[in-house]
Amino acid sequence: MGRVHVIGAGVAGLAAAVRLVEHGVSVVVHEAAGHAGGRCRSFHDNRLDRRIDNGNHLMLSGNGAVRTYQKAIGADDTMREPERADFPFIDLADGARWSVRPDKGVIPWSIFSSHRRVPETRVGDYFKAWRLARAGASDTIGDCLPTDGALWRRFWHPLAVSVLNTDPARASAQLLWAVMAETFGKGEAACRPLTAKQGLSESLIDPAVRFVQQQGGDVRLNDRVRRLNIESGRVDGLLASEEIRIDAQDQVILALPPSGAKSLIADIDAPDAFNAIVNGHFRIDGPLGDQTFAGVVGGTAEWIFVRGDVVSVTVSAADGLAVMPETEIAAMLWADIRKVFAVNSEQPGPYRIIKEKRATFAQTPEQVARRPKAETALSNVFLAGDWTDTGLPATIEGALRSGFRASDLVVENMKSGEAP
Repeated sequence: MGRVHVIGAGVAGLAAAVRLVEHGVSVVVHEAAGHAGGRCRSFHDNRLDRRIDNGNHLMLSGNGAVRTYQKAIGADDTMREPERADFPFIDLADGARWSVRPDKGVIPWSIFSSHRRVPETRVGDYFKAWRLARAGASDTIGDCLPTDGALWRRFWHPLAVSVLNTDPARASAQLLWAVMAETFGKGEAACRPLTAKQGLSESLIDPAVRFVQQQGGDVRLNDRVRRLNIESGRVDGLLASEEIRIDAQDQVILALPPSGAKSLIADIDAPDAFNAIVNGHFRIDGPLGDQTFAGVVGGTAEWIFVRGDVVSVTVSAADGLAVMPETEIAAMLWADIRKVFAVNSEQPGPYRIIKEKRATFAQTPEQVARRPKAETALSNVFLAGDWTDTGLPATIEGALRSGFRASDLVVENMKSGEAP
């Protein structure tokens, strides 16, 4: 059996490498940056003097690939999972607070209780969600659900924009339903929020790198792959920090963003429109209570996460916000934090604003149709990444599944090419 070169050490690339070494395959991971993880990583911020995540990611207990991956790398004890799913919200327009608590079973009996419904919603509003289940490939969420009213403003909009990082009215209904079916559609046990005890690197990245290395894999940082040599419908060499020959049984997995993959193989079809995510991290002096996260309606912030004395704010589909100066963004986010936590200080303390201007592809039906399969026209090259055709939005769960899928295809390809 030959060797596999995984190009890119983000979540998708690491998932591929983990699955491959589990099969006993020789693996070399090439990463252009000086760290693994891509957009999913942790680092020490000197301005805050705290360790923070590059961006906030909310995973759920129903995310099967997350569970499988963490168990494989020995990191399944690095996440916090509450005993029950509870999603607290606050509407900054009127100060209303409520929680979304999914039912234990698959039937949402709670919608028949006015005390458990989202405030100012009616029973009939919820039944319209079944239109998502019948959505076609070209249908947007706006085609399936009314984009006004309390349920849209206080539930569907904040949920959809965070999952799809796209204006919900224009986003793919099929992708939202895929998430709903695997989480809320399976009841409370599949909806419990998973948050990293320390950071995303400690939960998803560092243990994976160690696992691959312990199994004999080679993870090379600061090792950009600049060119693939293509001959007779396959890659027979690559140029990284050195020229590497790709033998007959060797395989390649491109686990790069769309632009990176296309720079190596120009004729790959891929999404070509992207949306920004803005994250703000603020160090706060004083008690913040036991709340670890909350959904925010009626402000700039959409989700707020708390770890120690750092409050982190996420704004999705934030193209307009991302072009603003950091000081203006910080002032807007700080105003929301003050309302949520009743903070007296008018000016924020130390903060860090992180802009990911191409955080995910725009998950509209038109762009979803451009997602490529894992297989390519080259016989020994496969694709991985949250932008490939996973059937899920561009999330950590989707990225992990893409890595698993690519690695499984590689193993099949290697076995089919072995001499009888």
